[in-house]
Amino acid sequence: CAKPGIINTDQGSQFTRTLWVEIVLKSGAKVSMDGKGRWADNVFIERFWRTVKHEFLRYVMPETLPELRKEVSDFIKLYNERRLHQSLNYQTPNEVYYDKPFLKVPRNSDQ
Repeated sequence: CAKPGIINTDQGSQFTRTLWVEIVLKSGAKVSMDGKGRWADNVFIERFWRTVKHEFLRYVMPETLPELRKEVSDFIKLYNERRLHQSLNYQTPNEVYYDKPFLKVPRNSDQ
């Protein structure tokens, strides 16, 4: 299982507790916290998870944790490889990030 090298959070009380910081450090990750009042730092990831919850999770009913993981993984793949984003000039995130035609997934594919 892949582990992150850095855990980024805001400065909420749950993330500044000594116990939480110690657990993160023991895992081998570094702790990174946004500056006070930097509400916009997390806006992109919070928007992404809102999309996952409102456009996907409310419509699936996985019965097990492995099923949930697969469903979310499949949605993230669709989101990054096939879904066109208005804010990205109607390209996929993969097209913008990698800018390589061989990484593009055909939009008419069922996979």
